[in-house]
Amino acid sequence: MDSKRTHKRHTVTAALPYANGPIHIGHLAGVYVPADIYVRYLRMKGEDVVYICGSDEHGVPITIKAKQEDKTPQQVVDHYHALIKDSFARFGISFDVYSRTSSPIHHETAAGIFKSLHDKGAFTEHESDQYFDEENNQFLADRYITGTCPHCGYEKAYGDQCENCGTSLSPTDLINPRSVLSGNKPVMKKTRHWYLPLDQHEDMLRKWILEGHKHDWKSNVYGQCKSWIDQGLQPRAVTRDLTWGVKLPLENTEGKVLYVWFDAPIGYISATREWGEAHGKDWEKYWKDPESKLVHFIGKDNIVFHCIIFPVVLHAEGSYILPDNVPANEFLNLEGDKISTSRNWAVWLHEYLDAFPGKEDVLRYVLCAAAPEAKDNDFTWRDFQARNNNELLAIFGNFVNRTLVLTHKYFDGKVPPAGELKATDKEALESLAGFPEKIGEAIENYRFREALSQMMNLARLGNRYLTEAEPWKIFKGDPARVETILHVCLQICASMAVLSEPFLPHTAQKLQKMLAVDKVPEWQEAGQPQLSAGHQINKAELLFEKVEDATIQAQVDKLMQTRRDNDAGKAVAPQKEDISFDDFTRMDLRVATILEAEKIPKTKKLLKMTVDSGIDKRTVVSGIAEYYTPEEVCGKKVVLLANLKPRKIKGVESHGMLLMAENQDGSLSFLSPEKAFDNGSTIS
Repeated sequence: MDSKRTHKRHTVTAALPYANGPIHIGHLAGVYVPADIYVRYLRMKGEDVVYICGSDEHGVPITIKAKQEDKTPQQVVDHYHALIKDSFARFGISFDVYSRTSSPIHHETAAGIFKSLHDKGAFTEHESDQYFDEENNQFLADRYITGTCPHCGYEKAYGDQCENCGTSLSPTDLINPRSVLSGNKPVMKKTRHWYLPLDQHEDMLRKWILEGHKHDWKSNVYGQCKSWIDQGLQPRAVTRDLTWGVKLPLENTEGKVLYVWFDAPIGYISATREWGEAHGKDWEKYWKDPESKLVHFIGKDNIVFHCIIFPVVLHAEGSYILPDNVPANEFLNLEGDKISTSRNWAVWLHEYLDAFPGKEDVLRYVLCAAAPEAKDNDFTWRDFQARNNNELLAIFGNFVNRTLVLTHKYFDGKVPPAGELKATDKEALESLAGFPEKIGEAIENYRFREALSQMMNLARLGNRYLTEAEPWKIFKGDPARVETILHVCLQICASMAVLSEPFLPHTAQKLQKMLAVDKVPEWQEAGQPQLSAGHQINKAELLFEKVEDATIQAQVDKLMQTRRDNDAGKAVAPQKEDISFDDFTRMDLRVATILEAEKIPKTKKLLKMTVDSGIDKRTVVSGIAEYYTPEEVCGKKVVLLANLKPRKIKGVESHGMLLMAENQDGSLSFLSPEKAFDNGSTIS
């Protein structure tokens, strides 16, 4: 690895967790574990790095939760900020600062950046009609409005997105909109907002992303950015009609705050200011010096904000650097199902720490090994158990324990001299010397699963070398040879105590203590012999303990009880408003057959199907790709709403809707005629 530093300093941010719930394993696998590995590695190289995070405490979900719990928004965020901060600290996430966006320094910073852009004419100002709840005398932000999705018919779509088919929406797109606050139908009322004209920055974004980062950004990040830019960017509102948030620093703007996705990323800057003021550091160098490297660790749902909107803000302000990389991960599922905070289908960090004391590194290891780097991945408790017992315990811990126990048994815990090295010894030491570069190269390119695998290969190297050398068989006849064998093994252990630190920090510290290592070398030197002959090591302790079947079964049972509770708590959907017979007769329902189907690229839930309606062959788009594969739907007899007005969905014109039944568990099933009716047969 080239140790030449190409940047004077590094600014590393981890996505601000939203302060309306605890941290779960999906957050950890997607953002915080990889970011922490990266930062710990940089520090071990001797780099100047600041690691920034904090609670995101504004936005509509906070105010909704406060109303539901009869609390103030500040009470809600105070509770979750404390819980999240404590959980991170107990787990060992090594932030340099963990701040919050409700702090005065953040309000000052965010308002200042907005004012700077406003004074430069970076915003456009528009008056528009917006939904208003007359009962609560309040304008309704997107998430305060629910209704029926015009694309897939899902009845609980939000005003900004349908969570069933994934389509982005505007509140006015919703059919039968309702206010979350009162349940009433909102009215339209004029309001004034400020917009960031993203379309005016397309040339900059094309040059910076599409030309400048085509080969070094992850394909999922680059692809999503390219899709947004190619579709044509639109002005984005940066203000909202709310009382909770950063107030606009302009006259006559009472009741208006900054849009949470404008102010939240600025939280990285305000947190760095807070850190700089507390430690006597010039924080601006980390954000404004071109020789600083800015890296954002996020989940894939935040790509557009960190790669398009926030960079446009930074560029428009004029004095800030743009991110060098945005290594976003995909999503982690749990036991084959999506993690859901509303359904309590999650492994919560604070609960894990209580249930598995001393096993922080086990979870770090499992989440890194199963990290959703290129595609969604799954966490299961059985895999957790297997990786602990068969890898950490049987490979890493076993090698260290055998080496230290034998050293105490044969040499009273003193490092024996190297003696005469044979070919196998030289080969092991030469292999050892290459691991810092192998692991480091993978980390620097954000391939953390590969880096972890290489770290474990070092432990495998030690196990294989020790097993093949069999010092316990030859000690009586050739103690000098055993001195050499254990000398080599102890050098491998010393390197493991350094190279495992980014992944297993608690374990690394424990191993360093057992080896009586006071000064840990920088990363680049970790592959060289570190322990001198005669150095006294401490007694061996178990680095890992076996996880028993009963422990895992208890966690599985806990999840299954959550599933049963969810199912028991589900009520049948209430009857909709009465309609007239004439309304019903206007619906043209027909038997049809699905002839062809394919997934729509760059969408997760949409299938494009060719349907024989008996009248014609037409295209229908439906948000069912998570329930059916294209192969499964071909040939199915279905019920088609034939006279639904055609509508474009992701650039595809859809003509009609297929009728589905939705179970209480959220599963879907086609409605089909009991007998083999011909296509075009009417249903009445």
